[in-house]
Amino acid sequence: MNPNSRRLPVARKIVSMCVAAAAWCASASQAADQPVVGLITKTDTNPFFVKMKQGAEAAASKDGAKLITAAGKFDGDNASQVTAIENMMTAGAKAILITPSDTKAIVPSIRKARAAGVMVVALDTPTDPQDATDALFATDNFKAGVLIGKYAKAALNGKPAKIATLDLAPGVSVGVLRHNGFLQGFGVKEGDPSVVCSQDTRGDQAKGQTAMENCLQKSPDINVVYTINEPAAAGAYRALKAAGKDKSVMIVSIDGGCEGVRNVKAGAIAATSQQYPLKMASLGVTAGVEYAKTGKKVSGYQDTGVTLISDKPMSGIDSKDTKFGLDNCWGNK
Repeated sequence: MNPNSRRLPVARKIVSMCVAAAAWCASASQAADQPVVGLITKTDTNPFFVKMKQGAEAAASKDGAKLITAAGKFDGDNASQVTAIENMMTAGAKAILITPSDTKAIVPSIRKARAAGVMVVALDTPTDPQDATDALFATDNFKAGVLIGKYAKAALNGKPAKIATLDLAPGVSVGVLRHNGFLQGFGVKEGDPSVVCSQDTRGDQAKGQTAMENCLQKSPDINVVYTINEPAAAGAYRALKAAGKDKSVMIVSIDGGCEGVRNVKAGAIAATSQQYPLKMASLGVTAGVEYAKTGKKVSGYQDTGVTLISDKPMSGIDSKDTKFGLDNCWGNK
């Protein structure tokens, strides 16, 4: 027997181990070089945030990034978002994108992350103060309110207004901006006697229905309803229909989700301002990858667009019809 023949299997094993080790090392090196980006949304059930997550996933795949996601258990769940930031920092995230549930309470955690070298970008909802994050990618919520305010004013065609505002919650920046934008667009100021009822809904359909019922009890002659979002609008419409007032009261809203646009098409909502969550997230991920690779941070506010959607256009107010709205909506089509 050739004495070297016993050595051949051993040699093959050694070569095989070296090849495997090289492949593992290459894989490990690639993983180490892969940018890590975190996305934290208010919830993972709202179609708006589902679409946002889809946009982030698509951008991460295109840009070669590892995406880590987390969400609150409910809208307003600050504790879960604080924990998510800590977990993402531990996991090596170079950038964190967040839709803050509590715009003030989350600020210390964001500042801690930025002090550790993490770029933080707010999506959709600005923090309070806004400069607590490096940047904000969002709808111009004030403009979204202005658009539906102008529309409602024009649609009334000179009739005296009796307005109900179904708002979000005290102190939440998105709700404040949309509410104030609507008032400006309609041409009235806070405290104007034409605003006969204001109720908070937290953007919830059931709470929107209850709020509308309360407002009708207070002022049965309401003819315009501003709602913070389309779920609240759906609740308001249900209350109006039960009271036999669905044909005589105009509802305007903000969001542009597929269900909301269908409600515009059906006539339940007169007009809505459509926003684009997928664009917010994809721009955020791309900025996060750029920062991870080059150290270049984004800064300031970037407007991700808003479009008025209605099948009954008003002269002098730019809008698109529900076909456009359905082509660009989010949620179940």
